[in-house]
Amino acid sequence: MGEASDRPELLRLLSVVEAFRGDTGCAWYEEQTHATLVKYLTEESAELIEALESDDPTDIREELGDVLFQVLFHSDIAAQRAQGGFTLEDVAREQADKLVRRNPHVFGPTPTRDIDEIIRLWQEAKAIEKRDRTSVLDGVPRGMSALALAQKLLGKERQLGAADVSPAASPAAASAAASPAASPSDSGWVGRFGMESKPSGSVEAIPKPGVGEEGAATGDAPDEELTLGRTLLALVRDADARGLDAERAMRLANRELEARIRSAEAEAEAEAETRDA
Repeated sequence: MGEASDRPELLRLLSVVEAFRGDTGCAWYEEQTHATLVKYLTEESAELIEALESDDPTDIREELGDVLFQVLFHSDIAAQRAQGGFTLEDVAREQADKLVRRNPHVFGPTPTRDIDEIIRLWQEAKAIEKRDRTSVLDGVPRGMSALALAQKLLGKERQLGAADVSPAASPAAASAAASPAASPSDSGWVGRFGMESKPSGSVEAIPKPGVGEEGAATGDAPDEELTLGRTLLALVRDADARGLDAERAMRLANRELEARIRSAEAEAEAEAETRDA
């Protein structure tokens, strides 16, 4: 890695961000807070995900820049706080320290490229950091999408060694999870990059809505929604067992739906033009 002077554009970007403050700066910029910027970070992150999955280098570069600006923006806001403030340098230091601490397979005395050992060492390092937490659910962000959160919670469930703690669990599903079989699609990386634990290999029979769930009633909207939620959770569990990303799968299906809608619109427009001709 080169010195900071080898990255003149990064230094220029920092100076551009700093220029938003002061007498000749931007009044809107100065009015923003961490909370008011959340929606922009959400939008920019979604656009970056879209670019990454489209694998367009031009779009990826642009969207990475937008997300980077959000990081610099938040760090700049924090640096101006009278209490609890911190700087970009503090952010970088803490992140570098954490990466070194959590990856002893790279930075420790006995490097390894064995995937299972890498995961074990990572989990040990993280467990030491989080030893004051009272629940495996501590630190799980509830702002995640429902699908992504479900898959995250399933990883936490596996950490407890529980086959299935959900009300809708069937005896067959619990038995399957107790004797996991490696899924052909399991790459060995846990939760892809979440590194919670390996997919359980259990495949729960996907229930029909309103069937097989204790306490689920028909005719009552909240109960019907809970029944639907349990059905969706069973689908996510099945995806997780096969090493699939449920959130990405939903995005792919949404894009397919968008393509069909656009195709239908184009056909309708073409028919309208033909009639008007």
